[in-house]
Formats: sequence, structure tokens, C-alpha cells
Amino acid sequence: MSAIPPPNRKPDLPPTKLFINNEWVNAVSGKTFETHNPTNGEVIAHMAEADAADVDIAVAAAREAFELGSEWRTMDASRRGLLLHRLADLIERDRAYLASLETLDNGKPYGDAYAADLALTINTYRYFSGWAGKKHGQTIPIDGDHFAYTRLEPVGVCGQIIPWNFPLAMQAWKLAPALAMGNTIVMKTAEQTPLTANHIAALVKEAGFPPGVVNILSGYGPTAGGAIATHDGVDKVAFTGSTEIGQLIHTMATGNLKRVTLELGGKSPNVVFGDCDFDYAVEKSHFALFFNQGQCCCAGSRLYVEESIYDRFVEASVERAKKRKVGDPFELGVEQGPQVSQEQVDKITELCKSGTKEGAKLALGGAQLGDEGYFFQPTVFADVKDDMRIANEEIFGPVMQIMKFKDIDEVIARGNKNMYGLAASVFTTNLEKAIKVAHELRAGTVYVNAYDVFDPAAPFGGFKMSGCGRELGEFGLEQYTEKKTVIIKTQQKNS
Repeated sequence: MSAIPPPNRKPDLPPTKLFINNEWVNAVSGKTFETHNPTNGEVIAHMAEADAADVDIAVAAAREAFELGSEWRTMDASRRGLLLHRLADLIERDRAYLASLETLDNGKPYGDAYAADLALTINTYRYFSGWAGKKHGQTIPIDGDHFAYTRLEPVGVCGQIIPWNFPLAMQAWKLAPALAMGNTIVMKTAEQTPLTANHIAALVKEAGFPPGVVNILSGYGPTAGGAIATHDGVDKVAFTGSTEIGQLIHTMATGNLKRVTLELGGKSPNVVFGDCDFDYAVEKSHFALFFNQGQCCCAGSRLYVEESIYDRFVEASVERAKKRKVGDPFELGVEQGPQVSQEQVDKITELCKSGTKEGAKLALGGAQLGDEGYFFQPTVFADVKDDMRIANEEIFGPVMQIMKFKDIDEVIARGNKNMYGLAASVFTTNLEKAIKVAHELRAGTVYVNAYDVFDPAAPFGGFKMSGCGRELGEFGLEQYTEKKTVIIKTQQKNS
């Protein structure tokens, strides 16, 4: 923490209008909505509220920027990479400001915003800047006197809808690969956390991206988000959020057969064997669940502990959760700030009540904390059964659920018996056991003796109801490219 500069508790606000065609404009309707400070519930700003009319304008700008012969389409790929790298440099310049703004609007601890969110955001833009001129097609030998090759071309206008839990990182995960491949963007930010995305929009213009390439809209899902998903001028939709909304978007996007990628919910199994490094496993399991106030789609929220160490592990986990520092997110050293909204607190509270009602042992917490802001007590449930709601539903809060298992085959079967498949983990000193679990658990990412390790080079996404497609890495680039085959007749055969 000593290397982190002090936060700005009252950062200047970015523009609160819509960013379309490199200009800040009011919503056509003139409507605005409030964004709140989760620490105290106070209004931070009034944001322009986009709806279908604004989406039409943004899509038109993006389509014009994508037209053949436009500055963006004729730009050398290496220059696209340079623009992305310049954007990363500008974000690094404004890193402390962006971290402060994120803490103000989202409630996450400033230290996490600076050291984790901003680091991943900057690295993502830099990683994909290097790919801009390196993703290319192939030459293919085919029968006859023909020369065949493939081209990788941009998909077109991409509608992107991002969540509130990691606003900067999720924006980067979508913007960076799409821009590296030459697409144009219409992005809707989460209504709970629109501020940092608008500063990034200002930096996009400062970096030198042509007008219409990136368009950022603040607004609500049913109106602005729905208009993006159904718009015939949008060629692809990328969404990160709940499985319920992802299903709706997938259905809405079928009108013009948009390409769709979805990164959705999770209820990730975290398997701890008796032969683990005990203290390390306790700490990493704590981090796997409580990081970002538990507001993480891949949180290790189904914690399976082998019966030989179960009682000891529960006791140690409760003691670690008791030491968790909850409070002012601007204070360095605070581990847990508020949840993003009262709506989230109410959802977490209701699920905790269901856990107690269904027979789980509430070992710690279980209620809202304090009378100001959206804080929730670090909570631990023991003796949880697989059929309980808290073991099946995504809580998205600081609520740990610990379950007992006997052997490896049993825990793999139980770990897979869930509609989600985003992430998983295993803690053991036995390599053979670790590989068996990693290979047999159906999840898009499996951590071994680790958790929440993210790198722009490593693809991320889910199995089953946790989504379709992948973000990050070379696989992330594929979601933003079309493959075109060109076949050329080379010569006529002798008659």
C-alpha cells in the first residue's frame, strides 16, 4: 500500500452526457438519472439517460465510421495498435484519479481499484495493442489450379453492455480486442457506475481515435440495452452480467442473427483437500469469496472442504472473516467497502435468511452493517447442503458457504451439479489429484492453489449457463473477427 498515492475523496466529475461521434451530447429525451455514492447513499451526479433514439444516433455514427474508405477502415493496423497503446498511457497518467472516481461511484476500496482494477485495465489495452497487426489469415492448398487464402476482417458495429462490479476492467475487456481488430463500438455502461467509463471516453478522443469509432451511452438495460440488442445496425452484441439478463439479450439479438458473446453468472466450486497448505488455503479461500465485496461473477462461492479438516477449516475461516476490515473505502488498508446499492444489500439479506431457514449454521454475520451506506457484514455459513438456495443461487455478496465432502469423485460430481460453469479451484499438494479435479470440473477457468488470477493473455468465459464465447487472449480476438476465404484461379490447364 505504501507505493499507492493517496486518493482524492472529491475528484472532479467527468462529463455526464452521452459520448457520440467524439462529442458530448444530451439525451434526445432530455432525461437524466442519478448515480449514488454507495458509502452514504448521496447523489453524486445526474447522468444523461439514453434510450432507443440515442442508440439510433450512436449506431449511425458507428456505421459511418465503419464504412469502406473511412479513416478508421483505411488506417494501418499498426496505427490502431499505437492508438490503443496511447490510450493505455493516458489511463496510466490518470490512474489515481480513475481509482478515486471508481471508489466514489462503485464503493470498492481505493487500494483495490488502484492496484487491481487499474492494473488489469492498463495491461489489457497494452496487450491488445500488440495484437492489432499480428492477427492474420492463412494460405490454404486446395485442389486444382487455384490459390486460396483467408482474411480476418472486423465484424462491424459492436454493441457492448458492461456491468457495475468492475466497470473499468470490463470496459477494457470489450473495447480493447474490438478496436484492435478494427470494429466500431456502441457501449452501454451500468446505470449504477457510469462515471469512470465517461472519463475513458474523453481519453479515447484525446488519444486520437476518429469520431464514431467509440460511442459511450449511460442508461438503463430495458431501454438503452434493449435497443442495442435488437438494433439491425448492430452486427454483434457482447454482454457481461446476470444469466437472467443474458438469456433475454440472446433472444433479443436474433432479429438480424447478431453474433453474441455472453459472460454471465457463476456459483464456482472451490475444493479444499485435507493435504492442502492449510493456512494458505484458508487465506486464498477467503480472498476467493470476499474480494470486491463478494461482487465477483467467478467468486469461489461453493466452498467444499474435505471432512478430515472441515471443523478446523470452518473455525479458521470464521476467525479470518472476523478480522476483515470493513469501512471507508477511501482509507488505505480497508478490505471491504459497501455493496453497490441497497437493492444488492436487500438481495443478500433475503438469501441469508433463506440459509438460516433451510438449516445452514450461521457462524458469522448475516445482516446489513451500520445505518449509513450499503455495507454488509462479512458472513460465514457452515453445514451447508447442496440443495439449499445459498448453495445454488448467485448471492453476489460477502457470504461464504462451507460444505463437507468425503472423496474426490464425490466432490467432482457435486461440483458439476450446478447450472453454472464459470470458474473453479482446487487446493492440494498432490499434483495428480489437482490435475484430475482441474480436468473433470466443467468450468471455463480452473485455478490450482490460486484464485482470481487474471491476465489479458489468458481467455476467460464460462461453460453451461455461465455464457458463451471467451474474452481476453487470442480467443478474445476471434470474437471480433469475420473469416473470409478468397480463391483465385491461377492458370488454365492445357487442353
